[in-house]
Amino acid sequence: MRYLVLAAALAAVATLSLLVGPGDLGDAALRGTFLSLRAARVSGAMLAGGALGAAGALVQGLFRNPLASPSILGTTAGASFGGQVVLLAHASLASAGWLAWVAPEMVLPIGCLTGAFVSLAVLLAFVRRGADLLSLLLIGFALTSLFLALGSFLTTLAQERYELGRAVVAFTLGGLGGVDWTHVRLAIPLVAVAVVAGWLWGRPLDVLLAGEMEAASLGVDVPRTRRWTIAWVGVLTAAAVAIGGNIAFVGLVVPHALRPFFGAEHRRLIPAAVLGGATFLGACDLLARVLPTRVEAPLGVVTGLIGAPLFLLLLVRTRREGVA
Repeated sequence: MRYLVLAAALAAVATLSLLVGPGDLGDAALRGTFLSLRAARVSGAMLAGGALGAAGALVQGLFRNPLASPSILGTTAGASFGGQVVLLAHASLASAGWLAWVAPEMVLPIGCLTGAFVSLAVLLAFVRRGADLLSLLLIGFALTSLFLALGSFLTTLAQERYELGRAVVAFTLGGLGGVDWTHVRLAIPLVAVAVVAGWLWGRPLDVLLAGEMEAASLGVDVPRTRRWTIAWVGVLTAAAVAIGGNIAFVGLVVPHALRPFFGAEHRRLIPAAVLGGATFLGACDLLARVLPTRVEAPLGVVTGLIGAPLFLLLLVRTRREGVA
């Protein structure tokens, strides 16, 4: 029943999103074009939101902390940096007469995946050496700081060309204005495979909630579970960044908010987090389009404005329940 409520909310957000946007649906000649553009954007929002929701559920299970976020592993910052590198490289090659026929949006997912996998490779190298959870947190923090600094440097370089600078800043702030069906088709297999794989690792993660020593005594291969969970989180965050850029708080807030209703069992929580993340990000994108501003508000800003207060409320509620 609770899954049906989430599905109904998702359907309502999708329907409203198809009806809202630039262009008049009363124009019979252009109605199909407008609906196709909006449908691609809605599909992109729901794919990115679902990916971030599932990634958040996996990370919170891995670290046994309901307040953990996918960004703490550094893969989000790595994916963002990879996307920025590809944007600048494409602009340089296009100005030299190379790859001018390829739209930058088509190669952006390659850069995001590469950046995320570089971050993953560093993390997994330390996992193989027996790094504990605290060490992974510190490594993720260091990687995030490094990639953010490198990304800021690239953003500065991009300001030498007006259009390139705008594209890099827009990508950094997050948004779905440039999403088309090609992005959706590229992201669907990544998100689908990673979500299913994460769901299959749900049982070991459930046992891991009791502690690593307890899980190992019950037959769970803790290092292997940790490696594969980190890998699928990296794929999910890379796919989300490739679609919508930097989008904050979805992977943090959604699983934490749904856990009281669906429990901590990952095979129940992950599907709920996918539906909840898709609904949350779709609603934020809808809000970004209807705000009375001269230009569309960046999606990352909207998710931050909504997610940060919601996170504080959830944190206060958690502390009160802990005291009680």
